[in-house]
Amino acid sequence: MEIQTTTALPFDAAHLSSDYRELAQWAHGLLMGQTHRVSNAANLSALIFEHLPDLNWVGFYFLDDDPMGGGAPVLMVGPFQGKPACVRIEIGQGVCGQAVASRTTQRVADVHAFPGHIACDPASRSELVVPLISAGAVIGVLDIDSPLPERFSEVDQAGIEYLAKLYLHSLG
Repeated sequence: MEIQTTTALPFDAAHLSSDYRELAQWAHGLLMGQTHRVSNAANLSALIFEHLPDLNWVGFYFLDDDPMGGGAPVLMVGPFQGKPACVRIEIGQGVCGQAVASRTTQRVADVHAFPGHIACDPASRSELVVPLISAGAVIGVLDIDSPLPERFSEVDQAGIEYLAKLYLHSLG
């Protein structure tokens, strides 16, 4: 499958590094015209995993009713690339749950120093989690892990936040 890269991006990408602008073009071409949440999450997680170095997990968690019957919404694992992952994360727990609770991106240089870190893969050393906010409500997170400490920079954060914005835009 060839990914279209000539279409103009729907948001200003001038602040992105050239590598992330190129990745954003690929993501836009891949997601353009598709509105299915799971399909787009699957393709975007695969694209990021294949094109960024030093990653061991890339995926989505979506906010859903607690399947264990607890009443409060929880994060449930969605499409991802990497080793099997934690299935259920409570809001406020771990890096993903904190991203939802704070509604802000979490860039963690050393996950072992993060209070309450959930070690789905003990090889992970750093993590970047972007909350997905649509129509004012958090619907999930885009989560990226690396086996390297301090893997994620401000450049990575800006790039991944942009890709998350493209993902949300694709849903219509």
